[in-house]
Amino acid sequence: MTAPVHSHGPDEPCEAALDLYARALRSGHAPAPEAASPPCAVHAGLLRPDHRDPDRLLPVPPAVALPRLLRTVAEDIAAHRRRETRLAEAFEPLLALAAPDGDATGTGEIHMLSGLDRINSVITRTMAEASREVLAIQPHASHAGPPRDIHGQALDRDQAFLDRGGRIRTLYQHTTRHAPTVLARYDRLHGDVEARSLDEVTERLLVIDRSVAFIPAVKDRTLALEIRLPALVDYLGTTFDRLWRLATPMFPETVTQPTLNGVTPRQRAIAALLVEGHTDAVIADRLGMNVRTARVHIAKLAAILGSESRAQLGYLIGRSGILDPEG
Repeated sequence: MTAPVHSHGPDEPCEAALDLYARALRSGHAPAPEAASPPCAVHAGLLRPDHRDPDRLLPVPPAVALPRLLRTVAEDIAAHRRRETRLAEAFEPLLALAAPDGDATGTGEIHMLSGLDRINSVITRTMAEASREVLAIQPHASHAGPPRDIHGQALDRDQAFLDRGGRIRTLYQHTTRHAPTVLARYDRLHGDVEARSLDEVTERLLVIDRSVAFIPAVKDRTLALEIRLPALVDYLGTTFDRLWRLATPMFPETVTQPTLNGVTPRQRAIAALLVEGHTDAVIADRLGMNVRTARVHIAKLAAILGSESRAQLGYLIGRSGILDPEG
């Protein structure tokens, strides 16, 4: 009998393969003929031959099998990222050729920039031609990823812009209010510069003189979009303005958010995401902290409210009123 064809990749175990793997973990082995129907149980590295008995397969420990599968996924993602970068680099000059000068509705108003050096170079050139205002949103990842020389170049161009009489406003997450790179930045900048923070911000954004905007095109920021469509740039500037009004001042004036009934502002932000049903990992990512820190805050919040379980914590958060607009 011919084994059924599986529609997934050879390294991706299907439901039948996982079921066979579970039975093998419970009994300590699986009959070799049973693995012929879902061959991905072997291909994915869930089962291996028993050298003492050719008719049996032994289960690979889950703690070993899972990292192997995740490594394959990570390698696939990296390969797609490399292909994405190659395509963007290949099409960048083609996009310029396809959009005639003066075509305000074509792709000539949006350019794909590839590579951190190229992106930084275009931003620096645009900043050198600007004179009025720069709006920036800097999520926490911006201060962990780029190398030091890029931070230094950004500081130099920002100071040159301020020296020409320009104004810079930047939004951060609350978790970066005391980050060394952020504090060092405002120790060195002089001029009309302000910063505020929020629990959550968007991905990185740069709006220059309300005429040009830059946003990341991929998560690792190796690709970026240079946007010169007036309607879209105005939309991004308006979004920034509305977030700015909601944000807490951090420079040059520092405003500390109050602790209410023993619950800190950060714990209230976590409480809001807990009520929405998010996992610890999602909460940490949304608020710009590591998972361990998020769990510490969740534990403290549970202790304050007297919760003994995750489900009870959500109920007690709603009952406590800590998320009410009036505080």
